[in-house]
Amino acid sequence: MSKAWILEKLPEFVRDMLRDFCLAADILESQFAVFDQTSQLSFEVLHDLVGEEMNKGLLWRLKDTAHHLFRNDAKPGLSSQFLDWCIGYIFHETMKLKEDAYQQQNYGPWFRELMDRELPEEEHLVSRELFQVVLQTNESIRREIARVRFFFGKCRALLASYLEDQGDNPLLGRLLHDQNALVRKIFGQEYEGLLRAIYGDEPEALYVMASQSLRQGGWMRHAAEAARKAFEANPANPRVLREKQIVDTWLERVKS
Repeated sequence: MSKAWILEKLPEFVRDMLRDFCLAADILESQFAVFDQTSQLSFEVLHDLVGEEMNKGLLWRLKDTAHHLFRNDAKPGLSSQFLDWCIGYIFHETMKLKEDAYQQQNYGPWFRELMDRELPEEEHLVSRELFQVVLQTNESIRREIARVRFFFGKCRALLASYLEDQGDNPLLGRLLHDQNALVRKIFGQEYEGLLRAIYGDEPEALYVMASQSLRQGGWMRHAAEAARKAFEANPANPRVLREKQIVDTWLERVKS
């Protein structure tokens, strides 16, 4: 991919990066919550999330998108480099988690079964020693989960800074509108700060941008809903009034 092409498609890369970041964080945190309760991870879920070289999963695609975006955007400061490194670190830690989950899921039960069997003394000693390694896998998983959670937290803070110049990105606005529940879930208490970073003192601009993107995609009734939310948030904003007028004109044309 050429740098010129990436810069031309920058709004799409930003949208894809944030979307996949939230989706990956949601999947991983769900797995971590299960581990907190049961000390078990699903190898299948982690395998699907990471994927393979010829069939990349969501997290692998996020890593690639991060490389393309953060290494070509030419923004001042270090937020791009930090985000690129953090997302890459999350990917590699998840690879470790996948391998640990495989050991835990496939060999843990086998060694436990061996410990209950009548074995020759020498084999019993070997199985007991090897079982200790399997037990240590759980400690490795705990450390890896802690690191992934740490880096997701850093990414959330860095993204607020990185996205400060994306207030006029219709694709980002549409993502924040269409996937609002997911973004709120992932950012939690940091969600309002994220919106302030992007839209400043005009949070209604999110709905304006979403409406524009939906209009451009031909989803006029959905655009009308977004424009209505913008108007409810701030009916005095000229940008809101302009967008609402465009959508209302279309609706009147459809009715007539």
